[in-house]
Amino acid sequence: MPPSLHPSKARYASLLKRFIASTKDFDVLATIPSGPPVPPPPPTTLYVLDASFNPPTLAHLRIASTALQKTTSARLLLLLATQNADKPSKPASFEDRLAMMELFAHDLRSHLAANPGPATAGLSALAQHARLPVIDIGVTKNPYFVDKAASIDASDAYSAPSPLEQVHLTGYDTLIRIFNPKYYPPGHTLQPLAPLFARHRLRVTMRPDDDWGGVEEQRGFVDGLARGEREGEGGKREWAQRIQLVEGKAAGELPVSSTKAREAVQAGRDQDLEWLVPEQTRRFVLDEQPYS
Repeated sequence: MPPSLHPSKARYASLLKRFIASTKDFDVLATIPSGPPVPPPPPTTLYVLDASFNPPTLAHLRIASTALQKTTSARLLLLLATQNADKPSKPASFEDRLAMMELFAHDLRSHLAANPGPATAGLSALAQHARLPVIDIGVTKNPYFVDKAASIDASDAYSAPSPLEQVHLTGYDTLIRIFNPKYYPPGHTLQPLAPLFARHRLRVTMRPDDDWGGVEEQRGFVDGLARGEREGEGGKREWAQRIQLVEGKAAGELPVSSTKAREAVQAGRDQDLEWLVPEQTRRFVLDEQPYS
């Protein structure tokens, strides 16, 4: 990959070590681009893509790009939890993942430049480039969703002149976890979600399959919330208005996931990475071999 795009794993290892030793629950470790020649318009919305990025995939790119193509006033936070409630930290190290997140940010900006959305239709190429989103690489010690959102709110990174509205880009499986009362001790009700939905929103990519049901079943989950079916657990009907469901992969498209990317590398099927992982990220996986 070009030297200018080769992220320093040692730098990320140092930044991560300092963050873990600090009292902070959340921090931004890097921003892409690091020094834009023209300041972007002040953002009104912070999109948050919270994932394990193990590695970042074309599914992550689709989730982020389809949201960002509809706006010119948003910033994107790629968020990595150093303590995950459900997943172990292996096989790739955190510094490898942070390096891949930086490359993914470049991949995403390149994709948006080549595929401008309706929000920038009609603008010159120079004007479109000036409106490419700023992308932050962030880390959090919080394993649970509502605590991550609260720590972002409490930080100085997005609080001036007033806290940005967060739109969390999630998959349907994450939506189900968010609404699982087991994650909210000691009462094990959904009441801890109230501050989240009072200020922020979810943009949920549906994933119809044998595990999660079809599109109608997934829409029915949000419809049931709107009908009051979760009120006995502390869920509010009005929260449904803060959840947007969007289509995922088209019919007939192969499913893309970090698991499939790792399996392809470990099985020696490097050619499969072309439809699983974006270009700069793919080069890192092949050159640095974080899954060997």
